[in-house]
Amino acid sequence: MKALILAAAGLALLATEAQAISRYNSTSMSCDRVRATVRSEGAVLLRWRGKSGVQRYGRFVLDGRFCSAGERAEISYVPTKDRQSCPVRECKYWDPDDDFLWLWDR
Repeated sequence: MKALILAAAGLALLATEAQAISRYNSTSMSCDRVRATVRSEGAVLLRWRGKSGVQRYGRFVLDGRFCSAGERAEISYVPTKDRQSCPVRECKYWDPDDDFLWLWDR
């Protein structure tokens, strides 16, 4: 039975289409436009130039459904045309044990 479930899961992964992710320059868009784009597409790549002139980029998501296992969506900030810090969500590594540290404080 276990082998059947694993085989079905493998076939399901093969049957899904690879989805391209859109790329945008965050500093050419308003904060509202960046947030609306993430909301409509679910996940996007945003790029911008840092203060030192180095090209920066990141993958920003609507919510945790667009993160890999072991990650969760957390608030992050990107510069936009109208704001220095526009709040968006980014997938970050998450260790569930970190949320339960209070159990060992006794």
